[in-house]
Amino acid sequence: MSRVPGWLGRVGAGFTRMGERLEERRRAEAEKDVQEDSGPAAPDHVPPPPPYAPAVAPPRPDPAAAVPWGMRVAAEAGWRLLVLAGTLWVLMRIISAVQLVVLAFVAALLITALLQPTVARLQRYGVPRGLATALTAVLGFVIIGLIGWFVTWQVMENIDNLSDEIQDGIDELRRWLLNSPFHVTEDQINDIAKNLREAISANTDEITSAGLEGVTVIVEALTGILLTMFSTLFLLYDGKRIWQWSLKLVPAAARPGVAGAGPRAWRTLTAYVRGTVLVALIDAVFIGLGIFFLDVPMAVPLAVFIFLFSFIPLVGAVVSGALAVVVALVTQGVFTGVMTLAVVLAVQQIEGHILQPFILGRAVRVHPLAVVLAVAAGGLVAGIGGAVVAVPLVAVTNTVVGYLRAHSRDASLRHSPAPHGATSTDAAPGAGRPPAPAAAPAPVEAPPSETPRAE
Repeated sequence: MSRVPGWLGRVGAGFTRMGERLEERRRAEAEKDVQEDSGPAAPDHVPPPPPYAPAVAPPRPDPAAAVPWGMRVAAEAGWRLLVLAGTLWVLMRIISAVQLVVLAFVAALLITALLQPTVARLQRYGVPRGLATALTAVLGFVIIGLIGWFVTWQVMENIDNLSDEIQDGIDELRRWLLNSPFHVTEDQINDIAKNLREAISANTDEITSAGLEGVTVIVEALTGILLTMFSTLFLLYDGKRIWQWSLKLVPAAARPGVAGAGPRAWRTLTAYVRGTVLVALIDAVFIGLGIFFLDVPMAVPLAVFIFLFSFIPLVGAVVSGALAVVVALVTQGVFTGVMTLAVVLAVQQIEGHILQPFILGRAVRVHPLAVVLAVAAGGLVAGIGGAVVAVPLVAVTNTVVGYLRAHSRDASLRHSPAPHGATSTDAAPGAGRPPAPAAAPAPVEAPPSETPRAE
């Protein structure tokens, strides 16, 4: 009786160990099935290949991953810049091919920006649009024609006297050089005059060909003037519908931004043209008065030249001022030339530091470096006409780009999803309290009766 419980205990222990082994085998088979489904597990230690096994090259990395990040960014930007440069080159070639048409249309835009306020004012006074356009255009072109005729008449009337005075001025300059402390001798002056005559005689053919090309230039100028006149008439009369038609050529996604940038660009162009005309007029009047009181011949034509050259920023003022100083120097002597230079510099300093910031304002403010580069690029591409239109083009581009950037930022904020979670409004004091009940609307008094009250 005493050995039966021990035997039963050993049998029970055997069954327990057998169950544990079965459980471990079942768990191992389950782990094997999982490994077969998810792939072979990486061994902890890979044995080296045997000596007789062939050498296997390691796998090569992805080429995009092998290139440094900075080089990939530079390459992505580089090919886009190449496409942009090619597009600009093709555009410049097209503009060069139709340069006369482009300059005429741009000149028409500038004249329209100057005359459009007059048309709008006449329409507010009740004048029909067609009549207001005709009156403004005729008056503007008549004034421009009268200015050109007056300058030509003054030059033709004074050309003989001017040539005599120039000859006298050259003789006086020669005597001054002989008696000056620079120790210039008679032989040196004669050598300079001889070299000038030889240069002129050697370049006679080029001068003649330039004179023949002048006929072609005159024909092109007349064609450009006619194109400018017709374009100005249509822009003054039908500018709004032309702009609306131009908007249809813009993709629908970009149309709202372009529609908003157009009026702002036009206001910038109008402010630039009107301010430039006013500044040029002030320059011409004050410099003209200065050289008139200094008895410089042809003071009025020189003032007109100063007015016209003032439309070329920086360069025009230097050229027109130098022309006035040279005329004063060769006709009236060194003292008058120095006084003329002082007058020109004083007026130009007042213009650059007071008139332009006050009249033009912030709407068309462009950095001086941008002005110089724009004038140089415009002159290289299209000569004097390109130098004239370069700065207003830069000013308008600056306005358009600034507005489109602001419009794009506002559109992205408007279409962005609402923030998740608590916001600053929810975290504000009293955000958890229920809203206060709305106040009852005040009773509306009935209007007084118009019927007479009985006494």
